[in-house]
Amino acid sequence: MTDEPRNPQADDLACREAVELMADFVEGALPAPEARRLERHLESCPGCSEYLEQVRALAGSLGGLPKHSLPAEMRDGLIAAFREFHRG
Repeated sequence: MTDEPRNPQADDLACREAVELMADFVEGALPAPEARRLERHLESCPGCSEYLEQVRALAGSLGGLPKHSLPAEMRDGLIAAFREFHRG
């Protein structure tokens, strides 16, 4: 992954921004235009594509936890920390 897009003509999304969008993308919370931008980036960036698969695997493994295994406040704090980690 790099900080610059691989093909500026077809892809205006840098890897750093792509990584920031992935959690929302996996959750289905990314607006359609941003999702399309991310999908275009993923088509030409193997590093980001691999990272997305790792995020999906992690999300899938966490999905097996009982729904109320964590207090909502703790769960929200962990999600916020995860997102902040990827922004920082």
